[in-house]
Amino acid sequence: MKKILIIVSALLLPVLFGCAPKKAATQEGTYTYSVQKIWDEGTHAAFTSLIEFNGKYYCSFREGYSHIFDENGNAEGHIRVLESTDGETWEPVLDKGIEGIDCRDPKLCVTPDGRIMVLFGGSLYRDRKLMSQQGYVMFSKDGRTYSEPEKIVYDPKPENTSNWLWRVTWNGNTGYGVSYGSGDEGRTLILYETSDGINYKHVKSFDVEGFPNETTLRFLPDGKMLMMVRYDDYDEDKDSRGVWGVADAPYTDWNLKRMGLKIGGQDFLVLDDGTILAGTRSYAIGNHCKTIILRGNLDGDFQEVFTLPSDGDTSYPGMLVVGDELWMSYYSTDGVPGKAAIFLAKIPLAALTR
Repeated sequence: MKKILIIVSALLLPVLFGCAPKKAATQEGTYTYSVQKIWDEGTHAAFTSLIEFNGKYYCSFREGYSHIFDENGNAEGHIRVLESTDGETWEPVLDKGIEGIDCRDPKLCVTPDGRIMVLFGGSLYRDRKLMSQQGYVMFSKDGRTYSEPEKIVYDPKPENTSNWLWRVTWNGNTGYGVSYGSGDEGRTLILYETSDGINYKHVKSFDVEGFPNETTLRFLPDGKMLMMVRYDDYDEDKDSRGVWGVADAPYTDWNLKRMGLKIGGQDFLVLDDGTILAGTRSYAIGNHCKTIILRGNLDGDFQEVFTLPSDGDTSYPGMLVVGDELWMSYYSTDGVPGKAAIFLAKIPLAALTR
């Protein structure tokens, strides 16, 4: 069998640190891919999402002074959305914040009635302490004009004041998302469904140990739901590996298992042949985290197959199949302490599914 190598040469290093985008060097048996910096106007840009809508491409992210706080201890990140017709040239179409609120992790999706939906979390801090979290949504019919942020509503209302519905995925006319929370009532992980993107009804509460949080859901053609959950447990006696889940409708009976690694800011998609590609943060070297791509299957067996040019504060990809390529947005530190920029990688699917 012919061995295929993916090589990141010195030619690619300037891409990460602010020079014009270039392609990686090729050899016989290698694949060519590109990485382009698409935004570095702010001090810290992070937490991306990527969709196609009406023949154009949209990338969202949070922009702020740092990962959370500014130089005065305030957390007031705002939401950016970029638009592109070709995936090469990107134009800002939205810059939205809420006074006194840290707007984070904007996730894009397309509603059944043909609108862009921007879901994001609003975190309220006092003296650098997180007081509460509230989910917000905005909508756009044309990709350029967006409604004002509107609070999402839970039924029933969670007992904890800190709840974050991190991402919504639509299956037909119903959207699904998992909220995580932490407070006096303990830690929670709850599956919700919605028909309008604003009002969410309880489907299932999961029995949890440790600190489950960011959750991505995807669907198979037969309606089966797949779930990937990040866990954060810094106690050496606790398990911090991600969790993989599979369930049939009505999504109340789940088969859950631990993955083989810790994950963070993850996204994943399912290809037509059933191959699962996931983008996540690698914690293998703590001070120099990387953004990586995993290949896996329905049984939750994943292996690392690709490492993106990245370092430190990085990950939170958006993933989109365009033709025979995987397009993946992500953020990474950019050679300046505390500064992070947004990148877009275009990788042949053949390089990831071999």
